[in-house]
Amino acid sequence: MSLRRATSVTTLDTVRKGILGIVAFGTLGMAAELLLIGHYEDSSQLLPLACAAVGLALLMWAWVRPGVVLLRTLQFVMLTFVGTGITGITLHFEASAEFQREIDPAISGMALVRKVMDATAPPLLAPGVMVQLGMLGLLYTYRHPALGDDPLDGAS
Repeated sequence: MSLRRATSVTTLDTVRKGILGIVAFGTLGMAAELLLIGHYEDSSQLLPLACAAVGLALLMWAWVRPGVVLLRTLQFVMLTFVGTGITGITLHFEASAEFQREIDPAISGMALVRKVMDATAPPLLAPGVMVQLGMLGLLYTYRHPALGDDPLDGAS
């Protein structure tokens, strides 16, 4: 192995570990916030907490011993983060729109969208954090050497 390749492998491993740490830290923070605000009143509110719990376990495992099965499972869970985040944005929008229609039954169209965008409860884009964390988790697995996807193949 050439010195240049060894340096590239070390650098890439460091960047990958950094991404993994950011995803774990963000997931832990998101879960803590959801618990603190009581985001567990119904089953749809439990979904991000369940995803976070499974995700954290897999992220810790990936830190210690990444393997093919683990990384494929992590990819699936990170895709569920993305899907759960998009679903959360939709549910927050619908809940806020319903509340706005109770206040003003005649509201519709762009006026309703503007009101929903300005509302603070539920925070419309807060579930977007899950989308971001899921995308970062997928980035961690991109061309991971444990998957046989060596990004430095052909490098001299």
